[in-house]
Amino acid sequence: MSDKTPWPTEIRLRHDRRALTVVFDDRVSHELPAEMLRVLSPSAEVQGHSPEQRQTVPGKRDVSIAAVDPVGNYAVRLTFSDGHNTGLFSWTYLRRLGDERDALWAGYLAELKAKGLSR
Repeated sequence: MSDKTPWPTEIRLRHDRRALTVVFDDRVSHELPAEMLRVLSPSAEVQGHSPEQRQTVPGKRDVSIAAVDPVGNYAVRLTFSDGHNTGLFSWTYLRRLGDERDALWAGYLAELKAKGLSR
């Protein structure tokens, strides 16, 4: 990713509401699963106010995206089927989730295992 702020040219909710596709102005496209977006939500409820407060969110394997709402010209608010809707997904954060998807997902699965939790 370059130093400039990523800019989405398309944000599309998959028909089954289980993934969000984001296409950026540099033609990079990422399909982001609803479960991953939910458990890595940028909300204070999930991220806390410091790294020590971050929560590992279990049991979201079947979550879907109920709504995608624009917030200004910098983010979207996702509402999930479990009612969670407090995270604002900035363009930069969505790009990071896509670019680092494999590592972020592996880290989440490792946290679940270490804490004896399940998806």
